[in-house]
Amino acid sequence: MTAATMRRWASCRVDSNRILFRNPASLRRLFASSRAVRLSACNHFVSHDDTIANKANKNTNFRVAVKDNIATAGLPTQCASGILVAHVSPFEATIVKQLRARGANVVGKTNMDEFGMGSYSTNSVHGAVSNPLSEGEQLSAGGSSGGSAVAVQLGDADIALGTDTGGSVRLPAAYTGVVGYKPSYGLLSRYGVVPYANSLDTVGILARDASAISDLVFNTGLYMEHDPSDPTSLSQKARQRCAKASPSQLPPLRDVTIGIPAEYNIEELDPTVREVWAATASSLESHGARIVPVSLPSTKEALCAYYVLAPAEASSNLAKYDGVRYGVRGANGDAAGDTLYSEARGSGFGEEVKRRILLGTYSLSSEAIDNYFIQAQKVRRRVQQDFDRVFGLENPLYEPRQFDLSEMSADLELADKRGPVQVDFLLCPTAPSFPPKLMDLESKSSVDAYTNDVFTVPASLAGLPAVSVPLWPEQSRLPVGMQLIAQYWDDQRLLSMASKLQEVMSS
Repeated sequence: MTAATMRRWASCRVDSNRILFRNPASLRRLFASSRAVRLSACNHFVSHDDTIANKANKNTNFRVAVKDNIATAGLPTQCASGILVAHVSPFEATIVKQLRARGANVVGKTNMDEFGMGSYSTNSVHGAVSNPLSEGEQLSAGGSSGGSAVAVQLGDADIALGTDTGGSVRLPAAYTGVVGYKPSYGLLSRYGVVPYANSLDTVGILARDASAISDLVFNTGLYMEHDPSDPTSLSQKARQRCAKASPSQLPPLRDVTIGIPAEYNIEELDPTVREVWAATASSLESHGARIVPVSLPSTKEALCAYYVLAPAEASSNLAKYDGVRYGVRGANGDAAGDTLYSEARGSGFGEEVKRRILLGTYSLSSEAIDNYFIQAQKVRRRVQQDFDRVFGLENPLYEPRQFDLSEMSADLELADKRGPVQVDFLLCPTAPSFPPKLMDLESKSSVDAYTNDVFTVPASLAGLPAVSVPLWPEQSRLPVGMQLIAQYWDDQRLLSMASKLQEVMSS
């Protein structure tokens, strides 16, 4: 951690009493007063059944909204894309089946960025999703699972399913003021999820509070269910090993150590978000938690690596949408060969999807693969190693190894030889700024949108669990999402810590 970074963080080490937080319950009553107007304007559902209006369906335990890239029986799965208009899946996603078996009523499919590619839920054939917290000019709901987040915020669903590849559940959760959980990679089945990037995609869950998500995932045994249909689903043997190695109970806060990543305190961070971050750390510290600075040097390279790896996988995954195997044909549907393919893809895909396909295709080309794709894989490994270094728990996927003394030269500082402080969780903002106005996004470049994922991408690259928790500072009418990150398979304690954070900050 540099001296400049320390000074910048120290300047924000505020007395938590100076930053007042509003109670979420009172805010829900405020927003409910204009719910009918917000419902018609938010554009968050793309298809639904009649039970969406029945909040007291006695035949089900809870209502679930499902993102439009997760297959459902009886409702279209279109990925918000023109190339899949009116497509109905012949089978249902495993996660939807699992929730139905637990009493879920699927109330509808939610709007999203096309194929999950976007940070604002504007890249959709159905039009942009609007944030229900907007007053006056419409604000972004975040992406790509913006419709799912809005469904929870408006009370149209108790739980919503989204997908999180680089922050697509956590970012909308932060923008709309709900909880968004990305599980450890391989914990929840991806079978029936239309893939964007196979090595990064996870099914995420959104709800009003973290305890509802924890109850669903852990109290019903969902976390221990292996899906043989999904090759990325963690095996039963591996789940048992991970469960044995990872504690399930959160200790008292006095025994919890929380790390503040120095590299996340970027100059572009909104001043109010920085103040809320510091106040949150101070509040947890006043309740007994130990707050320590940590360093994750690979952070500065993580975003670039992600936007090489994810488009590369997307260019392969989306090759099947050609008007023959999948997808509607273009205007000249009787054409043959390359003309058929180019017309189907040219008219069916949106501009952002085309951009990422081209980017991914280039990074996999013979002249670029060594300088881009291979280097990005190396960065991804460094990101994983950085996280493993700062967490007190060992990554249960790896075999324990002997400490390596090869890098311990005589000229190292004593503090370096002692090694880093080991933490239970990392605390940082979910997004560097508040939701932008939808009209302002028209003048923003794609690079501006990509930088919005700077805090969410590292956990995705490492396959770690992360959760965004909404906080409501008095100095802003909009929420600030605080992100907690934990070691692999430490999901249960992570959600318990998220519940504790909600409790501490609303008291």
